[in-house]
Amino acid sequence: MTERTESAVRLVILLAIGTMAGAAAFTHVHDLSVAHGQPDWIGWANAVAVELMAIYLGLELRARRRARRPVGLVASLLVGFALLSLAAQVAEAEPSVWGWTVAAVPSLAFLALVKVVLSNTPATPPAPEPDQPPADRYEVPEQVTTDPEPERPAAPAPPTVPAPAVVPAPAVVLPPRGVIHSNRPHVVGIIR
Repeated sequence: MTERTESAVRLVILLAIGTMAGAAAFTHVHDLSVAHGQPDWIGWANAVAVELMAIYLGLELRARRRARRPVGLVASLLVGFALLSLAAQVAEAEPSVWGWTVAAVPSLAFLALVKVVLSNTPATPPAPEPDQPPADRYEVPEQVTTDPEPERPAAPAPPTVPAPAVVPAPAVVLPPRGVIHSNRPHVVGIIR
């Protein structure tokens, strides 16, 4: 089977499962709404809101992950709407384990299908930030050497005055980056 044929078969299966599971889920939410006193059109509005919100939240979750944005709220809402859809399926079922299981199948199939389709994203590495050097690299200035100037005849030296003795200051040695903890205060100067 070629890759193109396999993709076509997968698309047909996806559409068939999505259509049937979606229709069953929509119908259960509609029927439950109408059975509890809502007008017919509000029953359909509830079905559209519950089922399409789960799909939209799945798409939003995917977009936020790609953009590396927080997904906590969106994921919580997705779980909430999925549970609401599942509860509508089970509420319409015969009160038995098999009745609840069979009634939950359309909703679970629909949600599983959405999850599989939405999680099938190509892995793209994050774009590097422009004009930002890598954080783990220090730039070392380039050493510049110059050719010595040719010697000129020495001018007569002025009378020499002894220069004060210069004692070189000790070199400052800093610990490697990350050794000093940011929560530890650094003391500079004299403490009284």
